[in-house]
Amino acid sequence: MNWHHRLRAAGIHLISSLAVAAIAASVVLFVWYPWPYRIVSGGENLLFILMSVDVVIGPMLTLAVFNLNKPRKELRRDLAIIVTLQLCALGYGLHAVYLARPVVLALEVDRFRVTSAIEVVETELPQAAAEFRSLSMTGPRLVNTATPREDQRLEAIVMGMNGADLGARPTYWRAWDDEARRQALKVAHPVDDWLAKHPQEGVAVVEAISRTGQPAQNLVYVPMLAHRMDWSVLLNKTSGDPVGFAPINNF
Repeated sequence: MNWHHRLRAAGIHLISSLAVAAIAASVVLFVWYPWPYRIVSGGENLLFILMSVDVVIGPMLTLAVFNLNKPRKELRRDLAIIVTLQLCALGYGLHAVYLARPVVLALEVDRFRVTSAIEVVETELPQAAAEFRSLSMTGPRLVNTATPREDQRLEAIVMGMNGADLGARPTYWRAWDDEARRQALKVAHPVDDWLAKHPQEGVAVVEAISRTGQPAQNLVYVPMLAHRMDWSVLLNKTSGDPVGFAPINNF
């Protein structure tokens, strides 16, 4: 067995796999799961599992089957099968990550909710406002949610109990406007108060505040529900617009 040739072939395969993985990671982390959604929605975890399996399996299989004593046609066939299996696994994994990508950050009365593509009630998309009839490919859209009418409340409650909250229902999505800003400020909490009550936990929050470029006294926060962990949305207390995110779990 010529281990020198096997290791060289596996090394080339590993470098190629890492290059493809880097491209895939860039799409996932910077397009589908921009910060902080790669953290709160689990994008980093999903990507790590996908890349670990895909990058390891291909080169290991190449190491196992590569043999220059094989007929050239047979060797090419074996390598082609490995690459095909690897690409299929990568494609399947990326498809799963794509379906789990966050597409909406919705204000639901007193909290924000991050909704993934797979959670959206897609049958309602044709009835949504024109700007909401397609799902975002580049991170969540910021939306407000309408309050169900009296004749809609029972249905909304039942669907909510089955996992389809208002943030997942396109017919309830509304543009982020002055009404949404007023509602967000109405339910928001001062960041200064939270820092005063949690001095031991405030380091990460202070870092999050610094990323906004605004002083803490100018900020308020509204809790945010997400899949992996619950954070909060930081708002400018004058405009009511989101300016950042912080690891404040106020639930």
